[in-house]
Amino acid sequence: MTMTRKLFLGCLLFSLSLSAHGQDSLQSVNTQEAAKPSLKEKLQLVQNYLDSTARTKVDQRYIEVPDKPWRVVLRYKETEFDAYYENSMAYPSIDYSVDWKLSFEPPVSSSLGFWVGYRGTGLSYAKSLNKKTCTSFSFSTTGAKYGFNLRLRGLETDETTLDATMQQGDEITQTSEKGNLDAPVKIASLYLNGYYVFSGRRYSQAAAYNQSVIQRHSAGSFLLGATLYLSSFDYANSRNIEMIFLSKDVGRVLLHQANLGIGYGYNFVPLRGLVINAMAMPTISVYNRVKVSLYDYNYNFYASGDGDEDYGEWNPETKTWANGKSKRPMPEDYGDESSNWLDTADIWKVATEKENSPLRFNLDLRLGVAYNWKRYFVGVQMQLNSFSYKKDISKVSIFDAYARASVGVRL
Repeated sequence: MTMTRKLFLGCLLFSLSLSAHGQDSLQSVNTQEAAKPSLKEKLQLVQNYLDSTARTKVDQRYIEVPDKPWRVVLRYKETEFDAYYENSMAYPSIDYSVDWKLSFEPPVSSSLGFWVGYRGTGLSYAKSLNKKTCTSFSFSTTGAKYGFNLRLRGLETDETTLDATMQQGDEITQTSEKGNLDAPVKIASLYLNGYYVFSGRRYSQAAAYNQSVIQRHSAGSFLLGATLYLSSFDYANSRNIEMIFLSKDVGRVLLHQANLGIGYGYNFVPLRGLVINAMAMPTISVYNRVKVSLYDYNYNFYASGDGDEDYGEWNPETKTWANGKSKRPMPEDYGDESSNWLDTADIWKVATEKENSPLRFNLDLRLGVAYNWKRYFVGVQMQLNSFSYKKDISKVSIFDAYARASVGVRL
């Protein structure tokens, strides 16, 4: 065999070897791709993990984990939100002072909504049924040892009460006026709550509040909780110029508060399927701050009567009346229902102030009742939160409570 033929045969054998190796590699790649799980299979793996974890983390003699993991819940809710803003004003030059409290006590808000979730995790949305604008959204997740809840809410109200004690020299006058503001107050709140259950194998906080599990025997546990609460009151509208004046030029209040607490919860199971829960958690605010927005306006509440002077039209761009002055005395018909002076009232933001308050004690109270059938369940839950801020002579108090009835099905 010649050298040329030997070289040719060698190249041919090497080429066939590469081809065979390439086919093996291609088959290996195809096998690996076929072995990769699909999205559906990945979700199934996650679902299996959550299901197995839910069962292994609890003592099933005390806590039953339902076979059907999905839940759809219809909720009817009554919400009570009261806010109180207290302050004092003193004018030594005229020997006059006033202590007042402004109360926002809107009617109880009724709302209808739904909750949808898997095991202890889900989303809810609710819409007000009455005329008052109120919407809420929440996300919650619970496990054997923990719970987490985020709630967002916005509402508007024009109902308020002003209680004042005025002193002029030795003369003291008290008054209380309840009425409607000329423009509604916009109230928004964010509530972020998390807790840790020390005896999570036998006690479930979720059994009475979202029915992701069923408490089979009575049990209790200490709980460690943390709460972040943000709430704002915005009445910065030119129609509320009088209220801004009484609030020492404050037109918007933003409250930030972080709380830590330890409490105790107990599940009482008098018969199979029925659980009654009560929980109390005193908390202390480790961060407590109020941010206020200050406003100026185009009327002088300390002077009245325009006399013969013509102020003309108000220019919102230059912040002056036509005669060049920035403030106009209150008109002689101020206080008359027929007066239209509010049509020319104007306000504008001039500054922002922030103040921190020392530690404050607050309270988280909850009560829940639930009854479970095989697939269906009903429940009633109540919760009360109180928050307070105090700095010098200013004080803000908030009471945020709700009562909720629910009916659901497991899928």
